[in-house]
Parts: sequence; structure tokens; C-alpha cells
Amino acid sequence: MPPTVTDPSAPVAAPAVPAGPATSSPPPPAALPTPWLVGAAVVGVASVAALTLALLAQQRIKSLEQELVRRQQDSQGQSVEARTMAKQAQDIARSMESKVVLLEGRVAETALQRSQLEELIQQLSRSRDENVLADVDAAVRVAVQQSAITGSAEPLVAALRQSEERLARMNQPRIERVRRALARDLDRVRAVAVTDIASLTIKLDEAVRSVDELPLTQQAELRSAAAARPKPAPAAASASRPPAAGDVAWLGWAQGQWDRLSERVWAEAKSLIRVTRIEHPEAMLVAPEQAWFLRENLKLRMLNARLALLSRQFDTAQSDLRDAQDTLDRYFDRSSRRVVVAADLVRQVASQARQISLPKPDETLAALAAAQAGR
Repeated sequence: MPPTVTDPSAPVAAPAVPAGPATSSPPPPAALPTPWLVGAAVVGVASVAALTLALLAQQRIKSLEQELVRRQQDSQGQSVEARTMAKQAQDIARSMESKVVLLEGRVAETALQRSQLEELIQQLSRSRDENVLADVDAAVRVAVQQSAITGSAEPLVAALRQSEERLARMNQPRIERVRRALARDLDRVRAVAVTDIASLTIKLDEAVRSVDELPLTQQAELRSAAAARPKPAPAAASASRPPAAGDVAWLGWAQGQWDRLSERVWAEAKSLIRVTRIEHPEAMLVAPEQAWFLRENLKLRMLNARLALLSRQFDTAQSDLRDAQDTLDRYFDRSSRRVVVAADLVRQVASQARQISLPKPDETLAALAAAQAGR
């Protein structure tokens, strides 16, 4: 409890004086209480000082609380920032890990490319002769495959001729054996008669185009019968008129008319019946509406043979060509020049469409292998 402060300006009560015998002398003057005033002043100063200290202490406590709150807020902000930085560090670590994996893959790829480059450098560091021999060997093998696919000897002949000319320009004694082998294989390939598929297909196309114009045997027979039918002779103007008078003249005129009528009837009867030897009776029995199907069937046979030639199926082509030849001989007029030309084209294609195996340049390949091996 704070001490009671005494106001110095207030009147101080006089101490009680014990009652004594009354005297007649006057009372002495009252003395000022000096120690009490000093104590009151001291107590007042102390109270003011204590109050001041209390106020200062309270202000300091408030400032400390504010500082503590500020520091707590700073620490919370720093902790949040530290968490964010830690998360960023984790993300960076993950990205760095993926980059490291990518770099390892690129390093492995670089090592592979380096090995391939070293191998390429080793290949390029070969001698000129070895490179030429390797190129010739590759060209000959590719030409063999092209000839097997196309059925033509031209790719192989061209490859052998170019290789021989290339080796001749080098003029090296160690590859002279290869040159001789190339020359022998080139002669063997040129000696083989290879089927010219292009010319055969052109001949078949010409035969197909001429089918619509080929005359049938039935049409030829009808034309020949019409040509063999005798034409009636024109009657004379005088014979058509009866005589003016006379029984004998009239009877002669009637006899002449009867003879002419008989000859005309007999000629018509002979034109109705005509005996002809036909080797293929079915050719005469072809109806006019079936002639179109016959021609289309012949075209299909020829087109099938053409496709078989292009696909190197010579057995199928030969079968279709035989059927086409039989159709031409059986149903079409063999005395017509167009039929003869078409049959000749089909016969030429059938005689040339044969499977011919090209000789392989084994001697050249063996010589190239021996030269590359250094023997």
C-alpha cells in the first residue's frame, strides 16, 4: 500500500499539553514541526520517483512486448521463407537429377557416336585399292539382285562393264585377276538370250486391239455363200412380151418363159443348200449375240497372259497363250490376213516367253574376296 502523503501547507495540530496548574504567565509561541515536513517531502519525492519508475517500467515492458511480437512475426516469416526455399531446393534437386540422367544418356550416345566415328575413320583410312574393291563388290551384288527382280540382264551387264572400266583405269597388278574374272562373267551374261518383256507386252497389246476387227468363220462362210450365189440374167424386153399373132410363136414364147422360171427356181433351191466341209462345227454354231462374249473371252486370255509375263509367271502365260491360239484357230477365219497376223503375234509371244536363268558372277565375287583378303 503506498504511503500516505501529508500536505505541508495544511495546519499541523499542536500536541496535547498536559493540564497543569493554571498559571498566570502567557503561553510560549508554537514551534514548527520541521522533521515531519522533511519526512513528508521525502515521502512525496519518493512517491513521485516510484510513480515515474513505474511508468518507465510499464513503457519498457510495452516496448519489450512489441519487440517480442515483431521478432515472432519475423521468425514466422523467416520460417515460411525457409520452407519455400527448402521446397525450391527439392524441386531444383529433382530437376538436377533428371538433368543428370539426361546427361548420362547423352554421354552414352556420345560414346556410341564416337565409336561409330572411330569405325568410320578406320574405314576411311583404308587404302584406295581396298575401297575400290569394296565398291565393286557391292555394285555387283546389287546388280545381281536387280537382275533377279526385273528378269533382265541389263543391270548386271552395266555393273560388270563399269567395274571393269574402273579397274582398268587403276592399272594395278594385284587386281588384274579381278579384271579377268569380270571380263569372263560379262561374256557369259551377254551370251544369254534374255526375254524382252517390254516387246512381248507390246505385241500382246497389238493383238488385243485387233480382236474386235477379226472376222469369225461363220461370217466368212456367209460371205462366200453370198458371193457364190448366181445372179439372175436380165430378161430381154422382147422375150417378156408375148408375140402378136401365131400359135407357134406363142407356144415358143411360153416354153421360153417356163424354162427361165425353172432355171431361176433351181438356182434358188441350190443356194438354199450348200455342202461345205467344216473342221470345227462349233464355229458355225456360234450365235451372233455370242460373238461378243467370244471376243471378250479372247481379250481376257491375252490380258491374263500379259499380266503373267509382267509378274514373271511364264507357265501361266504359256497356258493362256495356248488357249488364245486355240480360240483363234477354231472360231476365226484363218484365211483372213488380220487373223493370220494376230495368230502370228500370239505365236511369237508364246515362243519367246520362257524362263531363262541368268548366270551368276561367281568367279568375279570369288576373285574380289581373294583380293580383299590379300591373297
